[in-house]
Amino acid sequence: MPPQTRIHNENLTHSQSIRPVWSPPEEAVVKTAMGRFMHVCAERYGFAANYASLHHWSVENPSEFWGEVAAFAGIQFSRPAENIFAAGENFTEARWFTGALFNYAENQLGKADDSLALIFRDERGRRSELTRAELSLRAKQLAQNLLDMGVRRGDRVAAIMPNCPEAIIAMLGVASIGALFSSCSPDFGEQSILERFGQIEPKVLFGCDGYSYAGKQIDCRQKLAAVAKSLPSVRSTVLVPFLYDQPDGDALKGAVLFDSLLQGEGIAEFAQLPFDHPLFVMFSSGTTGKPKCIVHGAGGTLIQHLKEHVLHTDLKAGDRLFYFTTCGWMMWNWLAGALASGATLVLFDGSPFHPDPLALWRLAAEERVNVFGTSPRFLLASEKGGQLESSGVDLSSIRTVLSTGSPLAGKSYDYVRKSVGEQVQLCSISGGTDIISCFVLGNPLLPVYRGEIQAPGLGMAVEVLDASGNSVREQVGDLVCTRPFPSMPLRFWNDEDGSGYHSAYFNLFPGVWAQRDLAEITEHGGVVIHGRSDAVLNPGGVRIGTAEVCAPAVAMEAVADAIAVGQRKDGDERIVLFVVLAQGNKLDDALQSSIRTAIRSARSPRHVPAVIVEVPEIPRTVSGKAVELAVRAVIHGEDVSNVGSLANPEALQYFQNLPELA
Repeated sequence: MPPQTRIHNENLTHSQSIRPVWSPPEEAVVKTAMGRFMHVCAERYGFAANYASLHHWSVENPSEFWGEVAAFAGIQFSRPAENIFAAGENFTEARWFTGALFNYAENQLGKADDSLALIFRDERGRRSELTRAELSLRAKQLAQNLLDMGVRRGDRVAAIMPNCPEAIIAMLGVASIGALFSSCSPDFGEQSILERFGQIEPKVLFGCDGYSYAGKQIDCRQKLAAVAKSLPSVRSTVLVPFLYDQPDGDALKGAVLFDSLLQGEGIAEFAQLPFDHPLFVMFSSGTTGKPKCIVHGAGGTLIQHLKEHVLHTDLKAGDRLFYFTTCGWMMWNWLAGALASGATLVLFDGSPFHPDPLALWRLAAEERVNVFGTSPRFLLASEKGGQLESSGVDLSSIRTVLSTGSPLAGKSYDYVRKSVGEQVQLCSISGGTDIISCFVLGNPLLPVYRGEIQAPGLGMAVEVLDASGNSVREQVGDLVCTRPFPSMPLRFWNDEDGSGYHSAYFNLFPGVWAQRDLAEITEHGGVVIHGRSDAVLNPGGVRIGTAEVCAPAVAMEAVADAIAVGQRKDGDERIVLFVVLAQGNKLDDALQSSIRTAIRSARSPRHVPAVIVEVPEIPRTVSGKAVELAVRAVIHGEDVSNVGSLANPEALQYFQNLPELA
């Protein structure tokens, strides 16, 4: 396979691309948690006080590094670890903090004082707050009532919930007693919910009566009743009145109202559990097969999130963190985990563009958000709305913008700098449900380069391998992690021999975790993600990431969205680019030529699509990810399973029987 060297950053010259678009202030080394942590460890262990040395030490010395993270972040153990890291004979046999006892919820709740824990807003204009004392009491009350309902350590509790305080309370209550929590958002279809929760057999099911989106009210009571009826394991259903002010008791017979579980004094003590006690069951998207049930441990989740929140994001007590997410995406778990840093979570439920494209920016201004989390799709749509810069919305409280879900286009770096502020650090981050965290992410001590993720995470032995398994730089290959890390899944549910787990991550390169993302390590040591390697384009045997084709197209004013897939044709594969055009544009010969020219200039002649087709919309998961594999299946006349996991499953019809692909 010939090397695939990326031409950096959509039509910029090389000399332009190497200038950072943001640089840390000089005082960052003393004012940020990352800077303080680095200097403490450098002095204690004798390495140079720079990030490259810190990262190298963190990978080479896992016991010392993760022990220092636990101490620096203030993890509360009721019994300390006998051994922080034991390697085992292979990757999956590594063990962390053996002998330690702790409780995830206890660490999240911290001091039960009057500081704000949660601020909730929704598109209907509702707003509420909870202090840490109030959140702690409600979580403990719910925990005791779950015990009274027969929920025990190791049982599963499932939730079909909006991103609201009740979802956080439910999760913390479940974690308090050592049960496992699993959630999805209420816009999932009934079949998609059953394909997930049916595998883990929950004892209690939480669900909302409905939700609002883009000004529409969607009643969920019949769906909740049908799901509960189809899950024989469910002993109790808990109804959260979210859409209707007055709950209708007849709509869901036998349901317990959520508020009735917030009674009494609550549990006296949190269950003290091993570091590797299971906490969350997460699910893969399931757009091309049955969703995988991924079991994550409490300790690995807690310490990895604290590392990312406190060190990489520089979250401090009292900071306000917002992330636009749903309970069906791992970023909800990541957001919820920031309580342990002392931050205030700003929750939002509804459409990010209702009543207009400035809705979330106004929320950030009104709530004085410090870290604003979103997706590339939102930033592109916000830019094309063209209103933020002249709106007068005061975004001076924002110091960091986070983006994940798909590769972030270079032009979005320009947009954030121009419209949100030159002082704002834009951090593209990338990881996955598989690890409930990040492989590569931001760093307050390093510059930001246009189109690049700043750095590998501490303790993460990230490399890029070519097809022969050689480690490469400035060349596209597979993103891998060569050493164990605490937030690896404990196991897959109902995967007794571990074969499913092994096949998912270790078949590509034996003994090495392969994330199935195409990536490139840049000259700066940053990382560019080029899309999923299992959706890789392969014309003429050359591997090309889907983002490499889409990014230059979407950078054009005429193109609102795009997805690229490979089509089998005449014994080879050709690239097909589907585009959604901005209003007032037509896919004529001139525009097609312009799109091809943009892709050729930014990438190479091999990246130019053989066919460009206009469609009304791109199918995406509820977390906003374009589903290349599902589209590829449709254009080849193959079945797509579990379409209920898509936010807009009806969009797949636009890709059927297209004359352009004959």
